[in-house]
Amino acid sequence: MIAPPPLPAPILDPIVRLALAEDLGRAGDLTSDATLLPGTRIKAEIRARKTGVLAGMDAAAHTLKCLDEGVALDQRLRDSDKLAPGDVIATLTGEARSILMAERTMLNFIGRLSGVATLTAAFVEKIRHTDATIVCTRKTTPGHRALEKRAVRCGGGTSHRYGLDDAILIKDNHIAACGSVGEALKRAHAYAGHLRMIEVEVDTLAQLEEALPHKPHAVLLDNMDTDALKAAVAMIDGACKAEASGGVNFDTVAGIAETGVDYISVGALTHSASNLDVGLDLP
Repeated sequence: MIAPPPLPAPILDPIVRLALAEDLGRAGDLTSDATLLPGTRIKAEIRARKTGVLAGMDAAAHTLKCLDEGVALDQRLRDSDKLAPGDVIATLTGEARSILMAERTMLNFIGRLSGVATLTAAFVEKIRHTDATIVCTRKTTPGHRALEKRAVRCGGGTSHRYGLDDAILIKDNHIAACGSVGEALKRAHAYAGHLRMIEVEVDTLAQLEEALPHKPHAVLLDNMDTDALKAAVAMIDGACKAEASGGVNFDTVAGIAETGVDYISVGALTHSASNLDVGLDLP
């Protein structure tokens, strides 16, 4: 799999600096300052301790750069690469104090984001026999959305919306406030420019029937069972994209994909991924 490009420095920099400031506090790394002689150099290895998919190396590299551009980082593996226990992900050579100050923040980024990529890859594998695509949602860690959505891409998925400002998604509360699916879609079309996508969430086939004449670009089929999803896909008949959402897990995702939907949104990719165990060792 080809990894997505690294996030640009203006996006990475405030996230990384906040993480470093949180760890270094008011006085820096007291342990390294107390125990390491100036000029002490080491070579260290970042290793995988579990099977998974790598992500977060852009954030890890930026962490090191913020602390000491003189530390050499030699990446042996790249984001999106598969990991096995014991695999050397990267080697670091340079000032011991800098490497040990960076260690936990680097590993936090790699572990968290590799966990997201690994969970995504597992979902993607479950539906590989279909044409459906796994997508993540806005259920992300505050402040880390760009990192986590990139990690989903490292695992073979893609993104729904990045935020409230990149597409119009009419949800149940919007519909309730407007009075009907049709009225909400009329207002959305009147507001949107020609490059703005409009998606509407529907809970029933009756709502879907009301929505389709208003030509949404996509319909979010929320918490429908597989029979209802099949009927919805038949009703849509290619007029717009069909996205399934709600109740998606390892046991249900294949059946959902087999109904013919185009996309399956899975909030768990970012809100429930477990960290992948990685460590830094001195060989």
